[in-house]
Amino acid sequence: MPLTKVTKSGITNNAIDADKLEDGTILAADITPGTITADKLNSTLDLSSKTVTLPNTSVTNAMLAGSIANAKLANSSITVNSTSVSLGSSISAGALDWQAVITADGSTGTTGVAGRGYFIDTTSAAHTFTLPSSPTIGDTIALVDYAGTFATNKLTIARNGNNIQGVANNSQIGTNRASVTLVYVDATKGWVYQNESNVADLGQALFISATGGTVLTDGNFKTHVFTGDGCFVVSQLGNGPTVPTGGPTNVDYLVVAGGGSGACGGGGGAGGYRTTFPSPGCNAGAFPITATTFPIAVGGGGAGTRGSSSVFSTITSTGGGRAQPYAGCSAACAPGGSGGGGAGFPGGNRSAGSGNTPPVSPPQGNPGGSHGPGPQITGGGGGGAAASGSNSPGPTTGGVGGIGSPISTTFFGPTSPSYGTPGPAPGRYFAGGGGGTAHTGTPPSTTSGGAGGGGTGSSVPGASSQGTTNTGGGGGANLAGGTNGGSGIVVIRYKFQ
Repeated sequence: MPLTKVTKSGITNNAIDADKLEDGTILAADITPGTITADKLNSTLDLSSKTVTLPNTSVTNAMLAGSIANAKLANSSITVNSTSVSLGSSISAGALDWQAVITADGSTGTTGVAGRGYFIDTTSAAHTFTLPSSPTIGDTIALVDYAGTFATNKLTIARNGNNIQGVANNSQIGTNRASVTLVYVDATKGWVYQNESNVADLGQALFISATGGTVLTDGNFKTHVFTGDGCFVVSQLGNGPTVPTGGPTNVDYLVVAGGGSGACGGGGGAGGYRTTFPSPGCNAGAFPITATTFPIAVGGGGAGTRGSSSVFSTITSTGGGRAQPYAGCSAACAPGGSGGGGAGFPGGNRSAGSGNTPPVSPPQGNPGGSHGPGPQITGGGGGGAAASGSNSPGPTTGGVGGIGSPISTTFFGPTSPSYGTPGPAPGRYFAGGGGGTAHTGTPPSTTSGGAGGGGTGSSVPGASSQGTTNTGGGGGANLAGGTNGGSGIVVIRYKFQ
C-alpha cells in the first residue's frame, strides 16, 4: 500500500536533507503557516546554483524609503545653465540667481558664473568682470550698475577668450544706471547683448600700445625716442572713432638723418628733417600704423663723408651732404637732406650741394652756401632744415650754417631740454648746417653753425666743432679739413589713454 503518512517519531533529527527531497515535491500548500521556525533554517543559504524569482511586488517603495542616499547613485547631480546642482537641492530654472552686491576696490576682479545676475558698485573704483571661459549656448549673465557710478568708474567686461558681439574685444560700460544681459550664442558671435538699458556704447576704448626706445610720458601721450637703431613694436591699435572714447591708429614722427661732415672750406649739410608734428589738434597723429614691428634706423654723422639716412616705416630722411673740399671728394658727396657748403681756393672752386635730395614734400632740407670771392680759401655754410647755408662774403669770413627746424616742446613733454638745441624761437631745434671757414683773419675768425646742432667753422686749422649728437647737425669747416656731422634721431609720439 502507498505510504501517505510519516510520523515525526519515525524521523530522526537532521535525517531529511536536500538530497532526500526531489525538486518540486514540497509545495507552499504542504507547509502549514508558522510550522517552520527560524531555528529550523541554516543561518546561511547557498543559492549559487539556484534561480530565485521574486514577484514584482516583493520590493515596495515603502521598503526603500530613505534607504538609498543620493551620494550612492552614479549620477548624484544635474547641470542647469552650466551649474552643477546636487540631487535634493533646489534651483530656479529659467531665472537668474542674483548675487550679493559686489563692491569694486580697484584691484580685485570678478569671474562670472552662467545663470547669475550681478550688482556692481563702482563708487570707489573701476571694476573688471570676466565672462566664463567655456560657455555653452544659452548661458546667460546679467550686470547692473548698483550705485549709478559707471560713468565715473567704468565696468570692463573681459571676454576671456570668446567674442563679444562677434568681435574679439572686451566691452566697457561707462554710462550711469546701465544694465545689460549677455547670452552666449556660438563661437562666431560669442556673447551677445539680449537686453541693454542706459548703454551708450559697449565697445571698450582701446589705445595704441607699443614698446621700444626711451619712452617718455606726458599727460595722455607717450613719446618713444630712438638715439640708435632699434625696433618700435606695436602690440595694439586704438579703436576710435568706431568707439567714441577710443584712441587713434595714427602717430606723429620726427625723423632726422645724420649730418654731413665739414671740409677745408664749406660746412657740412644737415641731415634730412621730416616730421608730421603738429598734426591737427596734436591729438590724432598724421601717420597711420599697424600692429607690427617697425625697424628703426638712426643715421650716423658723416666722418669725411655724407651722413647716413634715418628710417621709420616708409619715411626715410637722407643724410646731410659733405662740404666740398678742394680735393678728395667728388661732386656727388655734396647733395643730401641738406647740401654741404661750397669751397673756394686757389686754382679752382667747388659748388655747394643741393638740398632735399631725393625730393620729398614738404622738403627735408636746403642747399649749402657758396664760397667767397678771391684766391684765398673760403667756404659757404652747410644747408639747414629751415634755411640754406649762407655764402662766404669774403676771404676773412665763412658762410654761416643754415638754421635748423624747431619742434614744439609739447612733442617731447617735460624732458624736451634733453633733446635738440635752443634756438631763436621757442622749441627744440634739429638739423642745423655746419659753419664754413675763411682764410686767416685778424683775429682768427669763427663762423656759426645753424641752430639745431650745426658745428662751428674756424679759420684756425683743426679748431672747428662737430655737429651735435642726435641733432643731425652738419660738421664745421676749418683750414685743415672739417669735423664730423652729428648723428640723427627718430621720435614717435601717440595718444595712449
